[in-house]
Amino acid sequence: MSVTTHTAAAAATDQRSTTIKTAAMTSRLRLPNDRWKPLEILFWLMPVAAYFLFPGYLVLISQIMIIGLFAISLDLILGYAGIVSLGHAAFFGLGAYTAGLLAAHGWGEPISGLLAAAAVAAVFGFITSFLVVRGNDLKRLMVTLGIGLMLFEAANKAAFITGGVDGLSGMVMNNIFGQFEFDLNGKTAYIYSLVVLFAIFVVLRRLVNSPFGLGLTGIREGGLRMPAIGANVNQRLTVIFTISAAVAGVAGALLAQTTQFVGLDVLGFPRSAELMIILVLGGTGRLYGGLIGALVFMLAQDYISGLNPAYWQFWIGLLLVVIVMFGRGGILGGLSSLMQKFGKRTGNSAEGSK
Repeated sequence: MSVTTHTAAAAATDQRSTTIKTAAMTSRLRLPNDRWKPLEILFWLMPVAAYFLFPGYLVLISQIMIIGLFAISLDLILGYAGIVSLGHAAFFGLGAYTAGLLAAHGWGEPISGLLAAAAVAAVFGFITSFLVVRGNDLKRLMVTLGIGLMLFEAANKAAFITGGVDGLSGMVMNNIFGQFEFDLNGKTAYIYSLVVLFAIFVVLRRLVNSPFGLGLTGIREGGLRMPAIGANVNQRLTVIFTISAAVAGVAGALLAQTTQFVGLDVLGFPRSAELMIILVLGGTGRLYGGLIGALVFMLAQDYISGLNPAYWQFWIGLLLVVIVMFGRGGILGGLSSLMQKFGKRTGNSAEGSK
């Protein structure tokens, strides 16, 4: 009897030890996804420093942050879930017109305008997701392109609401929290855009590093195998597509509120194509790729167009070709490869010295 009791106690002890070790291993595996790396902290300190170092470029940098947020929204579906889209501007434009129409008709409170834009874009994204997620890449391209073109023409025809080719004007934005007024120098718009971008980025960073985000990566890499482990592929794609649409809507609302104007170009196909270029340039499936791509693209566009207004797109195209050919995975992919090669050489040199 005592031997049996001793054996049971030993088994229980071993089981507890195994459970503790498993929990410790899980914790160690999960911590790198939750911790902020030094380079990430440095990256987010840069726009804070830019506020003081480049006061004459605050408007441009705030536009870069808005387009970067827009690029992140596309990265959620393209880089993580593998859904290609050529009509993502539809959600961006919906958010812009929602915030713009509210401000033009007397509701100029910025925060509620962002929430309303996110809600409208999310609802439209949820409805259209059923047409997008159930198909191959070619079908998704055509469906998203068709949705974008139809929405653009609808906004053009409804000129009595949207302003048509003349754009929506007459927007009057209230002070943020009743205290901070949108000034001509763009200081308030800069801080407002930075805070919104960072807040959303923190949430999305946690999302893509969660089991749900890892499931999306699994769908991208092998969608036919995911149902074997009990994953509902279409449901996950619908959820991320809806979230992506909401984030794009917030980006559009930010643009409308900070510029206090909405034009038809926010819904145009060039906007979607430009967004794809930005994301490929920075690197897909990294979140930071959209921000880096927006920074490089818009700075290059601003500089090159100043040098040669007629042919600046040639140089942008050449830059894109070079990045795609020699930097697999965009700018961040190329930098990551260089760091890995440098790390291997350093490790080999250290072993050789021993």
